[in-house]
Amino acid sequence: MTVSLTRPEISVVIPIYNEQAGLAALFARLYPALDQLGTSYEIVFVNDGSRDNSVSILAEQFRARPDVTRVVLFNGNYGQHMAILAGFEAARGEIMITLDADLQNPPEEIGNLVAKMREGYDYVGSIRRKRQDSAWRTYASKAMNSLRERITNIKITDQGNMLRAYGRNVIDLVNQCAEVNTFVPALAYRFARNPTEIIVEHEERSAGESKYSLYSLIRLNFDLVTGFSLVPLQFYSMMGMLMSLISGLLVVVLLVRRLFLGAEAEGVFTLFAITFFFMGVILFGIGLLGEYVGRIFQQVRARPRYVVQTILQQKPGEALDGVQAGVEKRTVGRSS
Repeated sequence: MTVSLTRPEISVVIPIYNEQAGLAALFARLYPALDQLGTSYEIVFVNDGSRDNSVSILAEQFRARPDVTRVVLFNGNYGQHMAILAGFEAARGEIMITLDADLQNPPEEIGNLVAKMREGYDYVGSIRRKRQDSAWRTYASKAMNSLRERITNIKITDQGNMLRAYGRNVIDLVNQCAEVNTFVPALAYRFARNPTEIIVEHEERSAGESKYSLYSLIRLNFDLVTGFSLVPLQFYSMMGMLMSLISGLLVVVLLVRRLFLGAEAEGVFTLFAITFFFMGVILFGIGLLGEYVGRIFQQVRARPRYVVQTILQQKPGEALDGVQAGVEKRTVGRSS
């Protein structure tokens, strides 16, 4: 099925980072699933500085299906969400789908998201029916989801699932943002007029390993919380006032005790424990403040968020021999 890329209905954005082992399986399921929808589409692969043979495999796939395939190549590694934002910038569809390359979300589910978008929604999230992750990741994710919703008031049931659909109105607003540290689903949720969620299937990884370590997940959640809420800072401000009040009352109690009952020696270690607890809370608060200040520092430096080195794409009306790998060293947004 040959489809013009002038203005497709559907754009599928897929970030790629060291996925050579699973790309063949992805291609074998993704293209047939989209062909069966019977509408115009494009697939935008964004290579996020892969160190394996992913680029070569993507180039081969581009030559095999240049009518519906585009490949954006970064000059380095900038992270999954920067890759998605670059895909949004390059994509031209009216409905934007984000999908991971590991096949944990079946490409066959794309049709369900598109059908839901056609009902009039401009943001369709997805909830994994039965997660195929390890137990600690499942429980940790649920705990962070609950905490995040209370802090940011962003209602995303399954924040770790990247299979989502966005309307062009939402993507246009996302493309106007120049945030250095952001969480794409939450950012789009803020702009959506009529969001909803559906349940999708979830499978084990077809190949390779997860690119998110525990440290990466912690960083991602810091980006989410600090990027969409001031509640943590306000919480520590109120805690500081409460601690000051309690400390003042404790001083009064100790002074009264000394005047009427004499000096106290038995409670020294209790006071030490209280002091160390307060010190730990204070240091944590300083670290949290540092997270906000660090993000402000990254933003005001005004560096490019990412650099697109090359875009492999076929210009409308050109034959395969005329395909151009447009080398565009362009900067978009701001980065650290």
